[in-house]
Amino acid sequence: MSQRPRIILVTGSASGIGAAICRRLAVPGTAFMVHARKNAEGAAAVADELRALGAVAQTHLCDLREAGAAAGLVARAVETFGGLDVLVSNAGSANKKPLLDVPEDDLSTATDTILTAFFQLARAAAPHLKQGQNPRVVAISSFVAHIFRKDVTLFPVTAAAKAGLEALARSLAIELAPFGVTSNVVVPGYTEKDPGAHSAFTPEGWRRVAEQVPLGRIARPSDIANAVAFFADPASDFVTGQTLHVNGGLHI
Repeated sequence: MSQRPRIILVTGSASGIGAAICRRLAVPGTAFMVHARKNAEGAAAVADELRALGAVAQTHLCDLREAGAAAGLVARAVETFGGLDVLVSNAGSANKKPLLDVPEDDLSTATDTILTAFFQLARAAAPHLKQGQNPRVVAISSFVAHIFRKDVTLFPVTAAAKAGLEALARSLAIELAPFGVTSNVVVPGYTEKDPGAHSAFTPEGWRRVAEQVPLGRIARPSDIANAVAFFADPASDFVTGQTLHVNGGLHI
């Protein structure tokens, strides 16, 4: 019995890691909902790339911090394509203000953007994933939730939100296992930005952080996308509740 093409939702997919994940997962017929908060031009460009690869793609703009936005995004994907097979929670933010100086509102922003958004996405997606084809959840975390050293730039509120996201992903692995849905986490290390994108580091800062990586470079978005592809692959149906670090040896 032939299987239909899969339906994939990737949040924060107008650029960078999210866009690379879409490209990596694209095969002819696959359906994508490309999400961005407000980067309509970037989302449209990614959708065009996916169509050129033979996939079907639509875009959806929303701020996942807003009430109902996550559920609305999932609903749009399901209504447009008829279901949902893969949820990749990638949208996020980075804040490197010191813990003792960061405004409390920044903590709320980090948790709303990363942790609460994943919580709401997962709850909205779960009924559809249970009926999905080789259903998968992949949450994108960050090395900042794992490495705390004085020679590494700290991102306290981002780290807290990402640590929570990882905990939710593991809980989800247990709750959805009876339905054949896997839930895993990919943890990028320092990763290249798209040209012109906002960066937490200067070019000299990037050079210094690359020197900390045993393999001698920072990650490319495609490196992260390859890890997501492993978890999303139908052959990975016995891998769940796991965390895969992609950082060139930064975290050993």
